[in-house]
Amino acid sequence: MEDDRRTLPTPLSEAHAVGFDYRDGAGVDFEPYPDFLDEREWANWWRAWTGNQGLDGAEFRVFGQDGTGGNAAFWLVRPGEPLEQQPVVFLGSEGEIGVVAQNLWTYLWLLADGFGPWEATEYPNHEHEPRRDARLTEIAERWAPSHRKSADEVITAAREEFPGFEELIDSMCR
Repeated sequence: MEDDRRTLPTPLSEAHAVGFDYRDGAGVDFEPYPDFLDEREWANWWRAWTGNQGLDGAEFRVFGQDGTGGNAAFWLVRPGEPLEQQPVVFLGSEGEIGVVAQNLWTYLWLLADGFGPWEATEYPNHEHEPRRDARLTEIAERWAPSHRKSADEVITAAREEFPGFEELIDSMCR
């Protein structure tokens, strides 16, 4: 029997199954996982990344990484809300930190607009050349039709809702 805590929501699995075109650095640098990262493996990474052995990172559910090993995750910050309503964040291996979408539904539109978690974190200060993806757009239209936004709108709304995320993460680091 598969561990339900490791199973990704169906819309996320469908979107990630499409794949991402890296295009020699001009596309999307994202490697999705087939399941959520094992909690013990994540806790080890989180402790090493923060330098804080007192943390376990349980407030995150990691579902993929970029080419350098930075992690994309749901941030479980909304008590009592389902996973799909939690914000999506990126915690980069080189210290990049950002809230990239307010929830799964806007994350689907971010992907459809040609952005991955790293690209959204670094937006607008990178050389990314986004390309809208028709397959990801179809998935977003099917699962989140009432949440349609451009990547710019998704990123801006996420940053406005959680302006202190970077400082919060910095405060956990030793």
